[in-house]
Amino acid sequence: MVDVLTSCNLALKEWAVTIKAMALGKQILIVRKGGIHQDDKEFRIIHPNFLLFPTYEHQKLDLLKSSVQHDPITPLERASDDNEIHFNYWSRVTDIYELRDSETLSAISPFHHWTEDYVTSRFRWRPSQPLTLALLRLFKLEKETSVPLTPEFSGCKSWVELDQSIPVIGAQPVLSDEEYNKKATPIREALSDAENLAI
Repeated sequence: MVDVLTSCNLALKEWAVTIKAMALGKQILIVRKGGIHQDDKEFRIIHPNFLLFPTYEHQKLDLLKSSVQHDPITPLERASDDNEIHFNYWSRVTDIYELRDSETLSAISPFHHWTEDYVTSRFRWRPSQPLTLALLRLFKLEKETSVPLTPEFSGCKSWVELDQSIPVIGAQPVLSDEEYNKKATPIREALSDAENLAI
C-alpha cells in the first residue's frame, strides 16, 4: 500500500534519463555494479523503499539505444544555473536479481534503453561481482521537493541520506498494478533461471 510510507530521507542516485523513462512507464528496471555503501564498494539494495536522485554526470547519448536517442526523454545535462536536486519520485523494490552470465544479460536487452555495449561493459567491470538488476515500482510525489545541491552529494556513491525527510504520502503509482505486472512478467520469465533476492 502506498500510504504505509509517509516520508523518506534515503535516495538512490540514478541517471536522470532512466528516471524519466521510468516515469513515462517505458522501463521498470535498473542495473548496477559497484557504488559505495558504508565501508565497501559493493552495490547492495538493503532498503525496499527510496527516493530517486537524478544524476547527469555519466549520461551520454551514445550509451542509449538508437531507438531512444531521438526521444525527448530528458536533457542529458543539468542546467548550469540549477543548484538544487529535484525529487519527484520514490520507488519500491519488487524484485532483485544477480546476473552472472552473458546469456542472462542478453535476455534482458529488450527491457531497457542502454546499448548492449554499455551494459556488457558494466557486467565485465569487476568480474568477480555480479551485476545487480532490480525492478522498481515508481510513485510520483504529490509535490516536487527540492534540496540544495551540496558537495556531500558528489562522488561515485549510490546512496545518499538527506538531512530532511521528504513527504511521500499521497504519492500515486506511475503504473497501475495491472500495467506494472504486464511489464514485470516477461522480465521475470527471462530471468527464471536467476534467483530472485527481493527484500
